[in-house]
Amino acid sequence: MPDDFLLRVENLQTHLRSGEGMVRAVDDVSFTIARGETFCLVGESGSGKSVCALSIIQLLPADITRHPGGRILFQHRHNDGEVEQVDMLTLDEERRREIRGARIAMIFQEPMTSLNPVMTIGEQITEALQLHWPEMSDEQARTRAIEALREVQIPEPEQRVDEYPHRLSGGQRQRVMIAMAMACEPDLLIADEPTTALDVTVQAEILRLMKALQARTGMSILFITHDFGVVSQMADHVGVMRLGKLVECGPLEQVLHQPRHEYTRQLLDALPENLRRERVAVHAAGEEGAPRQADTPLLSLRGLKVHFPVRKGVLRHTVDHIRAVDGIDLEIARGEILSLVGESGCGKTTLGRAILRLEQPTAGEVCFEGTDLTRLDDRAMRPWRSKLQVIFQDPMSSLNPRLTIATTLTEPMKVHGIGESTEERLALAVQALENVELEAEYLWRYPHEFSGGQRQRIGIARALALNPRFIVCDEVTSALDVSVQAGILKLLLRLRDTRGLALLFITHNIAVVEYLSDRVAVMKEGRIVEYGSVDAVCGDPQEAYTRTLMAAVPRVSL
Repeated sequence: MPDDFLLRVENLQTHLRSGEGMVRAVDDVSFTIARGETFCLVGESGSGKSVCALSIIQLLPADITRHPGGRILFQHRHNDGEVEQVDMLTLDEERRREIRGARIAMIFQEPMTSLNPVMTIGEQITEALQLHWPEMSDEQARTRAIEALREVQIPEPEQRVDEYPHRLSGGQRQRVMIAMAMACEPDLLIADEPTTALDVTVQAEILRLMKALQARTGMSILFITHDFGVVSQMADHVGVMRLGKLVECGPLEQVLHQPRHEYTRQLLDALPENLRRERVAVHAAGEEGAPRQADTPLLSLRGLKVHFPVRKGVLRHTVDHIRAVDGIDLEIARGEILSLVGESGCGKTTLGRAILRLEQPTAGEVCFEGTDLTRLDDRAMRPWRSKLQVIFQDPMSSLNPRLTIATTLTEPMKVHGIGESTEERLALAVQALENVELEAEYLWRYPHEFSGGQRQRIGIARALALNPRFIVCDEVTSALDVSVQAGILKLLLRLRDTRGLALLFITHNIAVVEYLSDRVAVMKEGRIVEYGSVDAVCGDPQEAYTRTLMAAVPRVSL
């Protein structure tokens, strides 16, 4: 262990009360972070990464938390420059508050739940500043807040300082969180999944920003993530956690290229870029990406538009339109997987919803099996809904928490007249669960009793229960661990191969696109800017926007 350490965690144990028992969330974990280095803590959901970070900063609820053993040694720098070694577990709460925010700062995963919606950005930054420096005047604090926003490259910081969080984009809110953390110039920055929900281009900007701030200030970073691409860009040292234990710890190159623990090797093997599959031929010989001339496309879009009116004034007159989808032409063959990629706000999800008639198209055609769905009224559309299904990004919000899985699966069957009786529909529900590799006994459980990966499989089972021919998959793996993601991707490929399903796969993960897709469409500001085979679009992009997307993807070089 280096002598010039900033933080040293020794044999940390964190037990959390759960009902009548105790959960060993962190079980005998030890690691050291040197001054100026980045230590990445990786692992799957539930491995104890965030609990470990919250133990360091002592933010866990005291009434359910115990630390039976261990030490958390931190080199506390006082305002006069004197450095004192302290144990965060034994300090009284008043002294912990002196350290939290000022010397150890934390960036949380979801900025919108961490920022106060009724306070301006400036008020939230100045509150933190004046808490640790009471002698700082309001004018000095505001000046420092503006400077902090400028450091994280927020445009027009003098105006943005008076904005409320909801007026900013996701990337800007994350920058504000970094500005709040950096305002007091901490020695240690804890970043808990700070880029998970961001587009690859925004993620790349945030990672560059954090490295630049680190180089300028000399701070250390504890970076928590499940993305090995991010790890390969940020880390000096890496720790791999599983079930509360640190199973591997070492320099970046050693962990990525010569992993010693089987679990680390499993995580690396589950990365989409390391998965292998044989593509099923859905195209004729000749130009790759061209549908067979003998076949009519299963789905074809012609000039599809979805415009949302912008209304202003007392009488709410329409003064403009938001062109979410602005003239899209696409074709998807039977058994084909077309990936739709682009940044947040480009219109991907709106396009998927318009195909399913969950959004009413403004103009254009959605021809499915030769029928233009845009010309059908609600009654005429109902028989088609069983043939076109959707799997949503967040299964927990799309599954009714009050319904058992049996009801969730059989209710749509009853609506569409599938099955002659309740018993027959239950048998079909069991078959749907087995198709997604879940057990029949799960029928009688509720959504909260399952893991994220299991809930996503239930969402897939619900879509499959109606025996569809086309499914819109909207960011179905974006929030999943790499091993769970690998299982879902393999499952979708198997179902495509066995059932001949066509998929519109909406994502921002280029590695997933390269593994899963037959063709790719790149969307920007409501339009398709590039369209072709996976090899052509990902391997040799022609458009500058596509090249920017590809360059922003963090990859593990093995």
